[in-house]
Amino acid sequence: MKAIRKDRRYTYADYAKWNDEARYELIDGVPYAMSPAPSPVHQRISGRLHGQLWQFLKGRSCEVFAAPFDVRLNAAGDDDDIVVQPDLSVVCDKSKLDDKGCNGAPDMVLEILSASSESRDKVLKFNRYLQAGVREYWMVDPDGKTVQVCILDKGKYVISAYADTDAVPVHVLEGCTISLPDVFADL
Repeated sequence: MKAIRKDRRYTYADYAKWNDEARYELIDGVPYAMSPAPSPVHQRISGRLHGQLWQFLKGRSCEVFAAPFDVRLNAAGDDDDIVVQPDLSVVCDKSKLDDKGCNGAPDMVLEILSASSESRDKVLKFNRYLQAGVREYWMVDPDGKTVQVCILDKGKYVISAYADTDAVPVHVLEGCTISLPDVFADL
């Protein structure tokens, strides 16, 4: 395999050939190296969010997936050049799933912010999720113990902020509420 270069545009076809030992996301054809391993705090938060979502979705048609899980935001387009690995993805349309991940926008995406990814999550991925039609996008801040929830409404995100003492409704999953005291406990 040739070295991955930041000055070249890549597609999903290129991405699929890369070495699995190093993880990358591909945004607008530009590769972004991912951290080798998330911190224990990141893992605790991810596990707790996954657990609450999984428990709610048990026996329902939607599924929750944890990273690494490829999401090809523009898989149906001629220029398939966006592949992200959200910390958690909720997919309700089973036709979007194949043995490689999700083809198209998940219904919900959750990103746990870290120093190495915060700017990309808050700006670049925010805009790509919006353009792709992700209906609900959560940005979870472990340091501030807060969550920003972005709900797609008429082509724009309406943003609400929550603290570690709140119970947060999941808008795309009617009846689902996430307990942030449980998510952020003992961190």
